[in-house]
Amino acid sequence: MVEILREGLARDDRKVVEAAARRLVEGITASLGVEPVEIGVLAVRPSLRAAELHGLYTREEKRRARIRVWMRTVHYRRVVAFRTFLRTLLHEVCHHLDYCHFKLVDSFHTEGFFQRESSLFYQLVPRDQGPEATSSAENAGQ
Repeated sequence: MVEILREGLARDDRKVVEAAARRLVEGITASLGVEPVEIGVLAVRPSLRAAELHGLYTREEKRRARIRVWMRTVHYRRVVAFRTFLRTLLHEVCHHLDYCHFKLVDSFHTEGFFQRESSLFYQLVPRDQGPEATSSAENAGQ
């Protein structure tokens, strides 16, 4: 699914990216035995006063938790780099795991949180992947 996600981003194909993200997250949640989470990939990131929103995890009572991630930057409307997109997706997955797997009352951005996010990323994208595995968008500094 990681390669399909990478290719979907390179082709700017939101439907392919969303389907790959959904299957990837389904695999993670199923392997850990936690409740599934709804995945949505949207076009342009919303703009906040001081920053861009890359992803969003929401939970409501009696509803399935939701993850939303955006494919395009606010200012230039360019497709985000593969690694940025995947890290954002996994960041939101970590919030879901904090609540559903670790049963935490809240999900804070602690050192441990970022270590779990990084661990998930490097299980999917090994550190020793060379430049040929990097998309042209990443090489361009997006």
